[in-house]
Amino acid sequence: MKHALLFFCILLNLAVYAQKFKSGGLLKPEQALMDIRHYTLALEVIPDNQSINGYTEIDLITNKSTSVLLFDLVETFKIDKVWVNGKEEPFSFTDELIKIQLVSPLEAGKVKVKIQYGGKPIIAPRPPWKGGFTWAADTTGAPWVAITCQSQGAKMFFPCKDHPSDEPNEGADLLITVPKGLVVAGPGLLQSQTTKKNKTTFHWKTNYTINNYSILFNIGRFKVVSRNFTTVNGNVVPIQFYVLEEHADKAEKHLDIFERIIRTQEKYFGEYPWIKEKIAICETPHLGMEHQTMNAYGNKFRYTTVAGKDFDWLMHHEFGHEWWGNKVTGIDWADMWIQEGICSFGDALYTREHEGEEAYLKRMERTARATQNRFPVVLGENLDADTVYHADIYGKGAFFMHTLRYIIGDAVFFPALKKFATSPEYTYDKLVSTKNVEAFFSREAGQNLKPLFDFYLRTTQKLEVSVKQISDEEYLISTLNYAHLLPIDIQLDGIIERKNIGQEPIKVKSKTAPIIDPKVYYLKKVTYE
Repeated sequence: MKHALLFFCILLNLAVYAQKFKSGGLLKPEQALMDIRHYTLALEVIPDNQSINGYTEIDLITNKSTSVLLFDLVETFKIDKVWVNGKEEPFSFTDELIKIQLVSPLEAGKVKVKIQYGGKPIIAPRPPWKGGFTWAADTTGAPWVAITCQSQGAKMFFPCKDHPSDEPNEGADLLITVPKGLVVAGPGLLQSQTTKKNKTTFHWKTNYTINNYSILFNIGRFKVVSRNFTTVNGNVVPIQFYVLEEHADKAEKHLDIFERIIRTQEKYFGEYPWIKEKIAICETPHLGMEHQTMNAYGNKFRYTTVAGKDFDWLMHHEFGHEWWGNKVTGIDWADMWIQEGICSFGDALYTREHEGEEAYLKRMERTARATQNRFPVVLGENLDADTVYHADIYGKGAFFMHTLRYIIGDAVFFPALKKFATSPEYTYDKLVSTKNVEAFFSREAGQNLKPLFDFYLRTTQKLEVSVKQISDEEYLISTLNYAHLLPIDIQLDGIIERKNIGQEPIKVKSKTAPIIDPKVYYLKKVTYE
């Protein structure tokens, strides 16, 4: 009975967690008028009682006069004071919202908000998927602390506008104080490290646009192992590994693997996006997450091999998000496939680059078989992260890019993919939607790809192909549920021919039954009559 009651309580807590802690959705009117420019976090982290305290400053611009400012924060914290442009203001704090009711209305323009607060952050029940703080320890007993909050939003530990459509254009400063002897790993560049008595403050700063869930830090007894990397465009950027001291002997080999990963990603997606700062990973007690310029790594050095060389799939995937997710960022969680699907396609490209086209094709065939098709990849608009998150945004999103590659051809596809990842129109603070991706590839390919995007991303349909035998060696082939012509490979008597197939049947001759799409470029269902 006790075990059953405990299990019920765990399920109830997870249900409450899932219901309350979501990022995104329909943007609140009081927040729509705000353009966030910069965050400053000044926090002391106290591992002994698993608490934090300090303040957050938010620099923003309002596009019209307002009497209300609204920010997101979980209610495990207590807010002490709120200032707007240096003046203390009244506020309420309910339903995970800080509502600042201004004594006098603000005119449109620049605003600085400071919120002083503290308390115990939510403990992550299943990081990184269900986030919060992870309070762990290394084998020596030293504190090892990590934060994850992609689906839940940065409101899990600091006041913010918790919506993917608004990133701080001028970056963030993090001034994090920890017990002496511990190290803080954060985004951007380390500005200073100051120790007073038994506490050390680390000041991290990024000037780049950064998504909310990357504005965080990890804490541990780290050793920093560094080397320089020359990018594909000739810029020298430091590679850093914030590795637990007990694993420092593994760092150099790990960075060797990392360098191969970086060079492969740069070949397909262009120069590493954050050349003014660093390339870095930090060892964490959870599996991993794509935190800008400081990716979380928790795969415990469990390597596989690709082309006979050691490889770390986790490090490769999370690092791919430096382009897809951090540099190219969806404006709505409904467009999450852009970062997860294209990043996963990049994982397959590593196989292609190092083991060849046939190995890549076999990998994509396995991806096709694993596709669930329970929900469309793009479910609508103005959605929260939990609603859109399912397995097919990874695999089916990646396979869609594989299909797109086949349809428009390598000579167009690969330059277009790199162009999208490097164009100022779609990167950094220019957030993108599925419509932007579709319009771009349509323009580059010189054909209307909207029907293809709609069919594969906005429905759960598979391409249905009919093969009807009309004589001993003649067949009619047509598509049943797609109204436009598609190029499809057909194997006739052992020879593969590419033909344009639509709902109007075409006649082919073959002594053996035609094999449709033998190398698996489409998610499809073939019916033989």
